[in-house]
Amino acid sequence: MALLLLLTYLAGVLTVRLGFPAFLGYLGVGIALGILGFPGDPLLELFAELGVYLLLFTVGLGLRLRRLTRREIWFTGAFKLLLIPVFALALYALGLGQNLLALLVLAVALINPSTVLLARVLQGKGELSALHGQLALGISVFLDVVSLALLILIGFQGVGPLGLLVLAFPLLRPLLARLFHLALSAELKLLFGVVLALLGAEAARFLQAPEALGALFMGLGLSRYPGAGEVAERLWALREVFLVAFFLWAGMAVGPDGVLAGLVLLVLLGLKPVFLFLPLVRQGFRARTAFLVGVGLGTYSEFGLVVAGVLQGLGQMTPQGVGAVALAVGGSFLLGAPMVQKAHLLYERWKPWLKGWERPGLHPDEEPQGALGARWLVVGMGRTGTAAYRFLEEYGEGVLGLDSDPAKVEYHAAKGRRVLYGDAEDPALWEGLDLNGVKGVVLAIPDLEARLRAARALRAKGFAGVVGAVSYAREEDGPLKEAGVDVIFHPLLEGGERLAERVLQRSEA
Repeated sequence: MALLLLLTYLAGVLTVRLGFPAFLGYLGVGIALGILGFPGDPLLELFAELGVYLLLFTVGLGLRLRRLTRREIWFTGAFKLLLIPVFALALYALGLGQNLLALLVLAVALINPSTVLLARVLQGKGELSALHGQLALGISVFLDVVSLALLILIGFQGVGPLGLLVLAFPLLRPLLARLFHLALSAELKLLFGVVLALLGAEAARFLQAPEALGALFMGLGLSRYPGAGEVAERLWALREVFLVAFFLWAGMAVGPDGVLAGLVLLVLLGLKPVFLFLPLVRQGFRARTAFLVGVGLGTYSEFGLVVAGVLQGLGQMTPQGVGAVALAVGGSFLLGAPMVQKAHLLYERWKPWLKGWERPGLHPDEEPQGALGARWLVVGMGRTGTAAYRFLEEYGEGVLGLDSDPAKVEYHAAKGRRVLYGDAEDPALWEGLDLNGVKGVVLAIPDLEARLRAARALRAKGFAGVVGAVSYAREEDGPLKEAGVDVIFHPLLEGGERLAERVLQRSEA
């Protein structure tokens, strides 16, 4: 086990140096092990399950229930369900089974995207709370729930009629809140978070529903509750370790069987983004938002592997069929993760053609244009950005905040602050703004790539004012300066230095 993890670590180092997320290296190691016939490890499977439960629990902590019921989410998800008969016919034509009901069950599972992969990539890019991230997650959860309902109606043996009771987990909020108040220390809050994630999974298993869905809806029970964000932050490192095992497990499922059918399923994967892009632009969203959502959901779900395994146990699917599904799921991870990582660049490349599908008029995700009437812009209204906004405002400076999270925009607007929706990674935002009279821009967004793209766009526009940005590692300083950043602030490092400075001054007074 130790040698396996060391090999995984080295693969992660290599993929990061190549400019890709580390988990693609983990997935590659898993695929290699699967091809070589590695028998697997019970501990690895346990870690994989824990990683998924903790990830989706923390995703639930950051979601809002009312967003999951928005019209654009269920309408887009319902439109995507039209792919079910298409996939069922394709599976039949590929000879993956003769029982049409069994193929329909598998088609339902394949329609789902991987919520685990989507959440992992979006969180790594700091886009989990952005509009397109929230839409993508909402649609993914909607499809999970609808698929569960369809499988119950079909009578699939992997789920039970009580499975939909997982949707009632958020109703436990009063009880969960009272228990949460009992945690007076950081370690108790961390323990409570782990307990809730596992409790949600275990309850879902008892109800014969997907365990991961139970963990997610248990997280929704404490969604946006004061202090829940601290729990999510503390679970971050823990779940990252366990998720290594998940990507190894997903890769190991890929074998040499059913290669041709698996490749055909990978080609059919191209239909998924289309069936997400079209309904979103028809509902008035910009092509950029619809494209980012479509790319984010353009994978197969690991749930497809579970369903294929159950069908094989029932004698409804051959080992070649299971191998084809495994290849399609693993291949979609390898193809989908870099696509999500580079989605903004891909949109800029195809922008002229994609914008032709937009509906004319005002869009619900419209960004500000023209003169702003502000002397300072603060981009990213999290803790650091909000502190910068308040400081400038107290000095009598005209300041405007921009954020890609509609919930944050609403929150700050309710506080009387001037904050507008705007995605810093969207070049159209900077192209449409009149920056005359703006003295400086503060980039307080967590993702390095977003800071770099914003700084480059500002300088390409000819902005000559001051650009300041946060930096979370010394290695980020060089690229930020090259992009045109004048002032770099290290909140983690300099915060400690300022504290020590004040303590020293007080001791000498």
